[in-house]
Amino acid sequence: MGATPFTYRLMQLAARWWLRRLADLRVEGLENVPRTGPCIILPNHQSVIDPIVVQSMCRRTVHTMTKSTQFSSAFFRALLGPARAFPVRRYRVDPQTVRIVLRLLQRGECVCLYPEGERSWEGTLQPFRRGAVRVVLRAGVPVIPVGLDGTYDVWPRWAARPRVGQVVHLRFGSPLHFRAHRTRADREAALPEAERVLRDALLELSGETVRRRAWEDTEGSRLSGVTRLSPDALQ
Repeated sequence: MGATPFTYRLMQLAARWWLRRLADLRVEGLENVPRTGPCIILPNHQSVIDPIVVQSMCRRTVHTMTKSTQFSSAFFRALLGPARAFPVRRYRVDPQTVRIVLRLLQRGECVCLYPEGERSWEGTLQPFRRGAVRVVLRAGVPVIPVGLDGTYDVWPRWAARPRVGQVVHLRFGSPLHFRAHRTRADREAALPEAERVLRDALLELSGETVRRRAWEDTEGSRLSGVTRLSPDALQ
């Protein structure tokens, strides 16, 4: 804990400068991130720029889980270390990464986990990797759900380069509290409800709930104008 490291702070400032020229970035709810003590930041994942957006705007030093393949390059290793990133092997159980997360939290640090495990192909929230939810239940620390809205429009997964001039919303939600579940049986029993609560929070904060309602209302209005033929008329 303590003051934010000087190198990390410089990287934050450089990232903010770049992001402000890339997009119209609008931030809400920063006061929901505890200034001290352990916590987990849990964002949705629309774009490669998501970690840059989250870490550059958060006042605290954020330790971010990052796919292990990023560390294979000497250039990226030189950046990821000062950025407080740590590796995780995707698509499998990684006990070492779980130990790192729990150790950081025990030290009172702020850790960022992306529960989807990878970027969305379509900009919508994907199914969660249950390992991330299990870590939340095991840790028993405040969880701050974070909604990213618009980063997909800036740099979708299938694009080779970013698009300038998009609006990006970054919303930090109110902390969610889950008690520490010490046994595997307790975690498995609590898993479905915890996943539902976290998913609902991310859908709301990312704006996806609003977009779904608007689409349903539009479809309902369109279909209400369709004349339905009676069974007799179809004979």
